Amino acid sequence: MIKKINKNENRLRRHKRVRGKISGTAARPRLNVFRSANHIYAQLIDDDKGVTLCSASTAGKSFTEFGGNVAAAKKIGLALAEKSKAAGISEVVFDRSGYVYHGRVAALADGAREGGLKF
Repeated sequence: MIKKINKNENRLRRHKRVRGKISGTAARPRLNVFRSANHIYAQLIDDDKGVTLCSASTAGKSFTEFGGNVAAAKKIGLALAEKSKAAGISEVVFDRSGYVYHGRVAALADGAREGGLKF
């Protein structure tokens, strides 16, 4: 019998391992990324208090284009950087959530850096 590899289970295992090493604070929150087939989501999280400080995603009503590509991910990174500036946040800890730092995840990070976030 051929055993099928569950990619999401492996990703969650990697995410759990990374989360044991990094956490966000109010001064330097965690930039969490989640990607699905059609959308990408990013949020800044203060792990000390357990609250989301700001977020951006392609699933919102203000985003009308297709959200499952690199261009959309870059726009979300820029949008999150603008929201974080308004909230007074300039430095973050990047959490790729077990995804490979490539494609949409890297594009979101590049967009956030262009918008002024430091990590």
